[in-house]
Amino acid sequence: MPLDHFIPQVHLKRFYSCALGDRMYAIRKSDLRAFTPNAKVVCGINDGSTNAYLREHRAIEEFLKTIEPNYNAALEKLAAGKIDAECIYTIAGFVAFVITCPPAGMRIRSGPLKSIVETTAAILEEQGAFPSPPTELGGTTLAELLSSGAVNVTIDPKYPQAIGISSILQHAATFGNFKWEILHNGFDDCPFFTSDFPAAIENSEDPRILNRIVPLAPDLAVRIKPDLAVERAGADFSFANFGYRMCAVSRAEVVRLNRLIVRCAEETIFYRDDRHWVQPFIAKNWRYRIEPYTYELATPTGKVLISTQRVVVSTATDEKVVGEAVARARPASPLPLPECS
Repeated sequence: MPLDHFIPQVHLKRFYSCALGDRMYAIRKSDLRAFTPNAKVVCGINDGSTNAYLREHRAIEEFLKTIEPNYNAALEKLAAGKIDAECIYTIAGFVAFVITCPPAGMRIRSGPLKSIVETTAAILEEQGAFPSPPTELGGTTLAELLSSGAVNVTIDPKYPQAIGISSILQHAATFGNFKWEILHNGFDDCPFFTSDFPAAIENSEDPRILNRIVPLAPDLAVRIKPDLAVERAGADFSFANFGYRMCAVSRAEVVRLNRLIVRCAEETIFYRDDRHWVQPFIAKNWRYRIEPYTYELATPTGKVLISTQRVVVSTATDEKVVGEAVARARPASPLPLPECS
């Protein structure tokens, strides 16, 4: 049974620490425990890339063969501003993969499917497609049971993963036809973090659009800015709509982006340098994660479901355990924290 990495090892190795050699620093959000893994032992699931919903169960592994070997070269091109079609495809494909296949991606993408099933069930019940509720339920309707939480819809997380894998080339083409900002971090004492879901979301000026902030290396990240004018179905690998600009980010911007990366991480944050401000910084931002959010709009002929994502306070963590961990994360003596904290 293969150990499949849902975050490519070639990405994580960019965050190896000079002090540790072939390892990096890491902190779990669930208990704020620090450890020093290598890329082989984290972000892997036995048979994680195998998906029985697809005709080719391991199709995503074939896709990754076109991405992972070119990752380091693509980063060099980005940093130098020598961006070609292969570079765009590699980075866009990496982003499409880390949004689709990690546990966080499957969890987030399950939300809209759950809402579709619940709404469809309620509509069918209104139309008389279901028999009357049994007397044991006191005449309670299915819609009422769903609303109260007495009945829950469970989505197999491999199903949204299958949807994502089956359309991953289209996702890569779409990302490659958006506008990018190449974010250079020149502050060696305040490098970018990464995580087990390195595709943070960022609000834009348009409430319908969420930018993606993707750390690629401690000194390099990309902001992908979706364009509603780009036809998803018509996006292709000529990348005719692609555009970019190089941005040397300020220290304050690095701090803000790292905050997003920590808050959008599912379980684990990875970082290159064990500086004294890092654990307190993560301890301030551990309680958040990305959650799907779906709402209904009534139309003359029915309902429209609008799905988006937002960063919210997570209720999945034991407050007592983390309270103790936060106390451990504080420096033993009051040290002056740099601006990047």
